[in-house]
Amino acid sequence: MLLSLVVWIGGLIFFVAVLAPTAFSIPAVLPNTHLAGNVVRSALSKLHWIAIASGIVFLVTSLLYSRITDGTAHVFAARHVLLCLMLALTLVSQFGIMPRMDTWRASLGDVNAAPVDNPQRIQFDALHVWSTRVEGAVLLLGLVVVYLTARSF
Repeated sequence: MLLSLVVWIGGLIFFVAVLAPTAFSIPAVLPNTHLAGNVVRSALSKLHWIAIASGIVFLVTSLLYSRITDGTAHVFAARHVLLCLMLALTLVSQFGIMPRMDTWRASLGDVNAAPVDNPQRIQFDALHVWSTRVEGAVLLLGLVVVYLTARSF
C-alpha cells in the first residue's frame, strides 16, 4: 500500500525536481527546447500510467487493509477520497490536457519559435499553465495522503 503511494509521489518529485529542469537546461543536455519538450512529454505520459496503476493498487490495498483491521473498508476515509481526486486529476491531465497540448505543438512545431502573440501559442501556454497546476495539485494531495496513511499505522 505504502510502496504504491511512494512510487507515485516519488515519481512526481523526481519529475519536478530533476527531469524537467535537466531537460530544459539548454544546451547542456538537449540542443533545443522542442526536443526537451518531447522528452518531458514522454516522461510525463509514462509517469501518468505509473500513477494510475499505483493509485489503483493503493486504493485496493488500503480498502482491504481497512476491512481486515477494522472490519469495514472505510470507503469515504479522507485518504481514499483524496486519492480518487488525485486519480481524477491525473486522468484529466493524461486524456484532456496533454492531447490538446500535442495538437497545438504539432501545428506550431517549435513552440518557442512562434511569436508570443500567436493565438495557438497562447492556447498552448495556457494549457501548459493548467498542466503545471494539475501536477502540483496532485503532488500536494499526495503528500497529504502520505501523511494520513502514515498516521493511521
